[in-house]
Amino acid sequence: MRPGWKFLIMSCGLLAASAALAGRASAQSTPGEPLPPQPHSKQIHLKHVLVISQTKGFEHDSISTAMAAIFDMGKESGLWETTLRTDTELLTKKKLERNAKNLDYFDVVVFASTTGELDLDDSQKADFLSFVHDDGKGFVGIHAALDTNYKWPEYGEMIGGWFDEHPWFTFNAPIVNEDPDFPAVRHFPKTFIKYDEIYQPKAWSRDKVNVLLSLDSSRLDYNNPRVHRTDHDFAVAWSKMYGKGRVFYSTLGHTEEAWSDPDIRKMYFEAIRWALWMTDGSTASHPRLSPAK
Repeated sequence: MRPGWKFLIMSCGLLAASAALAGRASAQSTPGEPLPPQPHSKQIHLKHVLVISQTKGFEHDSISTAMAAIFDMGKESGLWETTLRTDTELLTKKKLERNAKNLDYFDVVVFASTTGELDLDDSQKADFLSFVHDDGKGFVGIHAALDTNYKWPEYGEMIGGWFDEHPWFTFNAPIVNEDPDFPAVRHFPKTFIKYDEIYQPKAWSRDKVNVLLSLDSSRLDYNNPRVHRTDHDFAVAWSKMYGKGRVFYSTLGHTEEAWSDPDIRKMYFEAIRWALWMTDGSTASHPRLSPAK
């Protein structure tokens, strides 16, 4: 067969196939009736979470695993997309160039074991506080987020206090669930043990936060020069309002292994959902529970 004939036959075959497909589509739809939407055309409005992990002091080995966990939580749940940064450029409401997103784009900011005085000028500090206090958006602090911004009083007011040593370093911490109705701790039993590093907070009062988890004071060793709180009240996680916005903090998450613990991952997953206003949970302070309770 000559090449020209072969090409002509193939062309006719393709035209016939196209006509058959078109006829089938016409047979399946009524004239004037809109065609069904193309696959994947549905618009899903994801929330936007910004994770900051800048360190100006101690650098935790768990930072990368914490950031990866939050990224995976958003992707697997389909609830949010995550931007991961080790700098503070995006903590501003000023217009940014080169496709960079500012705070107006985000719904929650997470500090993943940040330490020291972060690179923030006065306008960035004001914008960040406004993001939570005035815009009603969320903030989640992980572990060393309490070891951050000591020279910025308003930050301490927002998060609830600052780090003041870890009296027992990393140990089998006896923990009490003080608010089992709160979504981020609902899955924990009334009392349990977690191997982690528990921070001792200063400039902190349970009158200003809703303590969710705390150390069982009856099971601690106080023969320790690093114990500074005479009330022996050591919160492990809390929720609070800062203006119109929601704030969650927990000291859990110091070790890399913590981020393989389903309990810890679920706590932070639910904390972010709560900070995104997807669930409800109390921020009202309550009296300290006695060990017997």
